[in-house]
Amino acid sequence: MMPLPQPGSPGAYLLAARPKTLPAAVAPVSVGSACAFYEGMFAWYPATLALVCAILIQVGANFANDLLDFEKGHDTTTRVGPVRAAQTGLLTRAQMRAATGAVFGSACVLGLLLTLNSGWPVAAIGTASILAALAYTAGPYPLGYHGLGDVFVMLFFGFVAACGTAFVQMGTVPGSAWITAVAVGALSTAILVVNNVRDFENDRATGKRTLAVILGPRAAKGEYLALLTMAHLVPVVIYAVSVPCAWVFLPLASAPMAILTARRFLSATTGAEYNSVLAQTSVLLLTYSILLSTGLVLSALR
Repeated sequence: MMPLPQPGSPGAYLLAARPKTLPAAVAPVSVGSACAFYEGMFAWYPATLALVCAILIQVGANFANDLLDFEKGHDTTTRVGPVRAAQTGLLTRAQMRAATGAVFGSACVLGLLLTLNSGWPVAAIGTASILAALAYTAGPYPLGYHGLGDVFVMLFFGFVAACGTAFVQMGTVPGSAWITAVAVGALSTAILVVNNVRDFENDRATGKRTLAVILGPRAAKGEYLALLTMAHLVPVVIYAVSVPCAWVFLPLASAPMAILTARRFLSATTGAEYNSVLAQTSVLLLTYSILLSTGLVLSALR
């Protein structure tokens, strides 16, 4: 185990940002931009702003989750997941609140620039994304505590992020973006499923009703398999209805990685094993999205 950073240090903030989760922010923006490229309407400026905003919102959500899970009593000394900054005292509550506000504030500033470039719907998308990120663990009915986390991730890390990225460049959402959003949303949700199965005992004991707690670990593992299968069926669908070029089958090259990761998930029993699968699923998402984006770009250049 790596030594912990000093309390209040940049390393403590980096730990709280959970960099291993950032592929979930990068993947849909990459795919949405590739869809815009395929349609001949890729634009660097809004694409870059969308990417930075997505990363900032993800980091802000991670900061808020770190703080609020601790304040609600769900992050205890019995948790088996990665170290949390608030729970271990690496960052004080005041520092976490300030960092959360600063990151979301930065996202709002860049979102304003994106709105000026691409129109008022962008403001609505950005506002909804930030509110949803906070509502995941905050408010009178936190989504992640009532079995709605999976729906939230599929919606915002799939459809909102991928389709929104295409929209800021094109002013409309092409069919390819709607279809590819299913794939990145499914793999992002799979990351959450691993997290929730790993934390099943702690969440159940502390009253956090994730979908894994409601359905049970066995059903949650079935959900994981379904999500990976769904993602790897998307190239077939997009070829049939939107992009009739063989390059869109490129993401199927990640299938062996998906099978290996799924096998490890099904056999995992310890926190360390689940943490390893969590990282591998994140890599799978990033690999898949790169292959899918590349396939769309090559389809446009054929």
